[in-house]
Amino acid sequence: MSEPIRVLVTGAAGQIAYSLLYSIGNGSVFGKDQPIILVLLDITPMMGVLDGVLMELQDCALPLLKDVIATDKEDVAFKDLDVAILVGSMPRRDGMERKDLLKANVKIFKCQGAALEKYAKKSVKVIVVGNPANTNCLTAAKSAPSIPKENFSCLTRLDHNRAKAQIALKLGVTSDDVKNVIIWGNHSSTQYPDVSHAKVKLQGKEVGVYDALKDDSWLKGEFITTVQQRGAAVIKARKLSSAMSAAKAICDHVRDIWFGTPEGEFVSMGIISDGNSYGVPDDLLYSFPVTIKVKYFGDYFPCSFTKLDIFLDSRSFKFKY
Repeated sequence: MSEPIRVLVTGAAGQIAYSLLYSIGNGSVFGKDQPIILVLLDITPMMGVLDGVLMELQDCALPLLKDVIATDKEDVAFKDLDVAILVGSMPRRDGMERKDLLKANVKIFKCQGAALEKYAKKSVKVIVVGNPANTNCLTAAKSAPSIPKENFSCLTRLDHNRAKAQIALKLGVTSDDVKNVIIWGNHSSTQYPDVSHAKVKLQGKEVGVYDALKDDSWLKGEFITTVQQRGAAVIKARKLSSAMSAAKAICDHVRDIWFGTPEGEFVSMGIISDGNSYGVPDDLLYSFPVTIKVKYFGDYFPCSFTKLDIFLDSRSFKFKY
């Protein structure tokens, strides 16, 4: 077995983390032969709950978990990290203006970015989940100037998965039969789900989604609004925000960073634009279609489809345009 990697999950006493931590610990994300030191960070008032999460992880008796550290201290949580999954953020409450939400989260993610800068490995992969995810990710990246900006990404995979699921439900196939949907923009109701390049497997053959459905009005109307408003619909029905599906999307996102995307497929990720792709201004955190290729023996594999590709090796990954 390889050396343990050190993985941080913030907001670790929350409902998303509760659905996420077992999958990390059992090898579903980083592989069945990758030992893990799992670091759980939350605010001081949540330490009692976090102790319960720690006990449950211990009781799972997961062989890959070499250590589990529960803490409310940034110098402990961010030290020597290989991966940081920043789930925790200030939630939007009734009556709260968006500017108030942004102000509260800027403070959180400036502090966490500074902690990454001070304590983490410079090769750390940072995945921001807490909303507003695009803004929070950019804030963290700007607060950690010595960590390559290409190491920061935010979660739009939940929207990507929602789009795949809607197509699959409409056609009566599984989500695995649908590939290459795109989420453009922000993880919010302003996002744009795009199936112009999407394919679906029907009767053993891949066909374009538009050709498969033959329902342009649905694809250009109800499909888009359903994906855009899915989070709000879950909250209305559940009285809580998405947790199980968010955790699954985090696993998908991190696994693709770690192992690369399947040949011929691309996924959606919020990453920092260089200003040369798809007309998106420089230095904007935006969801793009992305392919990820693993680096072996010093050579990069060729990429496909998108002008904006992430390449990955064991220490760092970078964009190539």
